[in-house]
Amino acid sequence: SRKEGGTWSDHSVRIPPGESARRVRLSVTGPRGALGLIGDPVVRSGGEIASGRPDLALIVLDTLRADHLGMQGYATRPTSPHIDAFAGRSIRYAQARATSGWTAASLGSVMTGLMPSEHQGVLLRSEGDAVLYLKNPAGVSSKDRRAQLDTLAALNQQQYREFADPEILARIKQHELAYRMQTSVPELMDLSGESDATFELYGEEARQAGSFAACCLNARRLAERGVRNIQIFHRGWDAHGSLPREHESQCKDIDQGCYALIKDLKQRGMLDETLVVWGGEFGRTSYCQGKLTKDNYGRDHHPRCFTTWMAGGGIKPGITYGQTDDYAYNIADADGNAIKPTKDKWTPGTMHIHDLNATILNQLGIDHRKLTYRYQGRDFRLTDVHGHVIRDLVT
Repeated sequence: SRKEGGTWSDHSVRIPPGESARRVRLSVTGPRGALGLIGDPVVRSGGEIASGRPDLALIVLDTLRADHLGMQGYATRPTSPHIDAFAGRSIRYAQARATSGWTAASLGSVMTGLMPSEHQGVLLRSEGDAVLYLKNPAGVSSKDRRAQLDTLAALNQQQYREFADPEILARIKQHELAYRMQTSVPELMDLSGESDATFELYGEEARQAGSFAACCLNARRLAERGVRNIQIFHRGWDAHGSLPREHESQCKDIDQGCYALIKDLKQRGMLDETLVVWGGEFGRTSYCQGKLTKDNYGRDHHPRCFTTWMAGGGIKPGITYGQTDDYAYNIADADGNAIKPTKDKWTPGTMHIHDLNATILNQLGIDHRKLTYRYQGRDFRLTDVHGHVIRDLVT
């Protein structure tokens, strides 16, 4: 699909009739929708941290013409565009505990890269108001606000006719988005109507705003309301030290929430059309980094091999694809011999980031080779000139 002059031209994108997309990002992405738990700049931007590359979710959702609560979101490094940008409007759910040390500005920034900022996401805050400044000031009624926005839109349209700056249209859309969210967000965040059985499934921590379990529960609620890309971003895995303590705490945070979300989606008949993708920044060495003591040691960054799991969305359940050598240092074949694949040619038993993105797009009904975005005279693909759909993973 190509977008020229601010609009997509729908040729060469395969979108099966009647299919809708839901996604929540743990990561979550699927054939008809996506749901994400933990995102990573490298994965989301097509395997390259390159300024100007958009996020996958941003393009997918724009291509699928998504309409939902009007929330999009990414909580990522302000300099890296992601996979989500290719997928369109979505919501990023940033956990308060998991985002310590990040500024509100960096959490709220969505790297749309070369795409217009109308595709920026909305960060749902886990403390206080989920979205700031949604309430009208004292003395301003909803009718007054509507009149203000209509007048402002007319002035902005006049500016657009004069300057043809697409960011002006983006501003109009963001104002309308905020207006819709004034009623949708408070209802979304109110968990009082959830049953005791639901809280038993997700755990008592789901009653605590900002916990990972609460984010997972709200992710399900977002997907129910038609939000097509949702990301839960859980920080704190950079364990260069204190590994036993840190990872025990991190795993305890996410274990029940991940299980509950998948089970909840399945029992509600939503898992088949929702792809849940759990991923991280990269792998870790299996050997110690720094001084080795009985109680304190760490692991270093290791990009050669790392683990991602997916559920739902037409992905085969109960399988493991690929393996490493005994030291988890290299990708290995069935006999344990190291494999050194390239992104130019697919090697069975391996998966490059471009292959992962190609497979995700395939499950969304999109041919990654035909989905392009025209910018400055070039047709950009999420997978660049690479990528293979890993058929062994799909049903």
